[in-house]
Amino acid sequence: MHEPSIDSETVWSVSELNREVRACLEANFGAIWVRGEVSNLRVQPSGHSYFTLKDAESQIRAVLFRGDAIRMETLPKEGEQFAVYGDLTVYEPRGEYQIRARHLLAIGAGRLHREFEQLKRKLNEEGLFDPDKKQPIPELSHRVAIVTSPTGAAFQDFISILRRRDWRGEVLLFGAKVQGTEAPSEILSALRAAENFPKVDLIVMGRGGGSTEDLWAFNDETLVRAVAACPIPVISAVGHQIDFVLTDFTADFRAETPSAAAERISSSFLRQRERLSLLGKSLKDATNERLDGLRAKLDLSEARIKSVSPKSLIESAYQRLDDLQDRLSYVTKEQFGRLAMQLESFGQRLEGSSLKRTLERGFVFMRDEEGKSVSSKSDLEPDQSVTATFADGDASLRVES
Repeated sequence: MHEPSIDSETVWSVSELNREVRACLEANFGAIWVRGEVSNLRVQPSGHSYFTLKDAESQIRAVLFRGDAIRMETLPKEGEQFAVYGDLTVYEPRGEYQIRARHLLAIGAGRLHREFEQLKRKLNEEGLFDPDKKQPIPELSHRVAIVTSPTGAAFQDFISILRRRDWRGEVLLFGAKVQGTEAPSEILSALRAAENFPKVDLIVMGRGGGSTEDLWAFNDETLVRAVAACPIPVISAVGHQIDFVLTDFTADFRAETPSAAAERISSSFLRQRERLSLLGKSLKDATNERLDGLRAKLDLSEARIKSVSPKSLIESAYQRLDDLQDRLSYVTKEQFGRLAMQLESFGQRLEGSSLKRTLERGFVFMRDEEGKSVSSKSDLEPDQSVTATFADGDASLRVES
């Protein structure tokens, strides 16, 4: 096969090609009316609005600039049908063709929104949303099944939060497409598989945020009924906080996001773990208190036993004997001391009244020839010899008269 020579034809740059295509579109179509459902609406801080206009088979991007929007009475609304009047053009940096909206005409609620409300009303009338039919979410789940896309960020966020909060349990992933025509049947199959897996305590169904079309699989009637009939508690965690799908109403608990579902599961676990920790501490404290009481009683019993033992009685007798001996020694010493003092006083008194002391005071002791004391002058006779005892000696005297 002969390859064309690069020199034999013009080589376009991407910018030149996009510019040429834009010129062709604008020249051949001009201003037109296009009807479709608004989705993926995004309003920028600048005031410009970007959205997709779609029908059952195709879609086209649209832009409504702020200068055109301020002149309109009706602005685009997510999920509603509009007839859009504007110019076809190409956004050259991305090579995307779009319609620049100059005027919008609302032509009724969008098909998807109508289908959602009709099915919601039907299921509600059947009682599938009845709160009395909902099962309680286990406070302590050991095995959790999650039905979601294995490659989606929702699953990674779910696991990350459980790990960060130190949740202790087992997570089983049942993978399924969560967007597109095949999604409802795959989600349903994954749900059935999770139901039949042994010892599953809780099932979480979820995906990240998206447009109404992206989340539409969770509005499938068969799937919604299967969630309502599931014998295992189910948490519906689809989209973001403002997103609602029908599985949210039939599930046993609605989490705003998959991350919120992980926080709900781990919060219950953390509360139970804290409760167990407090119970363990209380049990330990009660045990220690009881042991301390028993130990005190044991010490008291031991002391009582010792107090009546022969050894203790003998030791007590020895101690009493020592005490009596000390007291006797004290009393004896005190009595002897007092007696000595009395004897000393008596001796002093005796000494003070002795013959020697009396003689020293000037008295004389007289005796007759026979040595008998002469105590009266009537005992004396003239010419009688007597002996007078003075303090410094004796003297012989003769009585004259």
